[in-house]
Amino acid sequence: MTVQPGVRESRDTYRSSSYESIRYVAPFAVFLIFLEFFRVFPIAPSLGEPIRVAALAGITFLCWPREISFRPTYPHASIVIGLGVFFVWIAPDLLVPQYRRSALFSNPLFGQAHSFLSPAALHSLWFLGWRSMRAALVVPVIEELFWRAWLMRWLVNSDFRMVRLGTYAPLAFWLSAVLFASEHGSFWDVGLIAGIVYNFWMIRTRSVADCILAHAVTNAALSVYVIAGHHWQYWL
Repeated sequence: MTVQPGVRESRDTYRSSSYESIRYVAPFAVFLIFLEFFRVFPIAPSLGEPIRVAALAGITFLCWPREISFRPTYPHASIVIGLGVFFVWIAPDLLVPQYRRSALFSNPLFGQAHSFLSPAALHSLWFLGWRSMRAALVVPVIEELFWRAWLMRWLVNSDFRMVRLGTYAPLAFWLSAVLFASEHGSFWDVGLIAGIVYNFWMIRTRSVADCILAHAVTNAALSVYVIAGHHWQYWL
């Protein structure tokens, strides 16, 4: 059977788009798989955390789309944005004691704001260093590549390469923000605000690197806050 040229081109485009999607989605998929794997098969944090960081960093490096610049366009503003999101993240718990324990945030659907890390891990500088590295250097790259660089475009057009970075579409903007919020369990409320801010910053800058920097600053500041004040509930 002869395949019409238009059909062949459509298939080729679909395959090419699917291949490119893998480069954006694979690191995030592995990240989620690791989260579940380490819950089901507990490994000593001092060993498991370096393995997780190295594996995630490796696959992200291999998958990174070479057409996307890793240099921020607005570094100073991105840092301010990141710090702003950090303060939003901790503000409810500072202003309203027991805020996170209400049924709206502590329930079977979203879980509880409680860290399951062992006391030994929380007193290990080796583990805390690797955990902070994952939060500040690895997770922002993985998540921004998936949420802002891929999903926001894919929701506009399945051949996401046809959609310019930072293109605004109401459904893509709000759905990606809501899904980003759901990823953060009992912190879904501040996760939603963070998702909205990062989405806005992507639209404003059209730069994945600026979103990564803002996200990295948020996570780095939160890591310092968690360790310095023993606020382990933020590390679910």
